[in-house]
Amino acid sequence: MTNFDDFVKEQLEDPEFRAEYESLQAEYSLMQAMIDARHESGITQKELSKRTGISQSDISKFEGGGGNPSMKTLKRLAAGLGMRVKIEFVPLTKV
Repeated sequence: MTNFDDFVKEQLEDPEFRAEYESLQAEYSLMQAMIDARHESGITQKELSKRTGISQSDISKFEGGGGNPSMKTLKRLAAGLGMRVKIEFVPLTKV
């Protein structure tokens, strides 16, 4: 049995799968950045909720990919972490 990374690598050979996978990369990157920032700050979702006034369940949804936070919400989350939001555009890479 292969591990998950091997499975994904194999699936990426399918152009339809690759297109869908790549279309979700920005959302996955945002989710991971939020999780990493909270962990680096050493606080729980509950503590971040207290600091921002955003419900813990909404924070959990955002981190799990079940929500689409606005820029205003992202700024509130960042401020609660003692951080700021930075968004950048990067060139598409050819595969």
